Amino acid sequence: MLTSKQRAQLKSIAAGYDTIFQVGKGGISETLISQLSDALRARELIKVKVLDNSAYSAKEAAYELAEKTSSEVVMVIGSKFVLFKMNKKDPVLDIDFR
Repeated sequence: MLTSKQRAQLKSIAAGYDTIFQVGKGGISETLISQLSDALRARELIKVKVLDNSAYSAKEAAYELAEKTSSEVVMVIGSKFVLFKMNKKDPVLDIDFR
């Protein structure tokens, strides 16, 4: 569980990130979950957009994908959300998580 200080740090980092995944009319598939898991392992922090033609709202998609990828929702704003999963073996982000 992220503290508010950690969440604020991650939000500021994510502000400069581009959206790298989209949830569209295909919804949340095993392929998307697998790709998100790989991206989280490599980057730790990713930004995702939910398209207008999706059956999911951004909040619904964020929490379902967080559960299926064992990650945490950092924030949901409009049609975008940010997920975080710390890579304990090879950390990418330099964040104070004491």
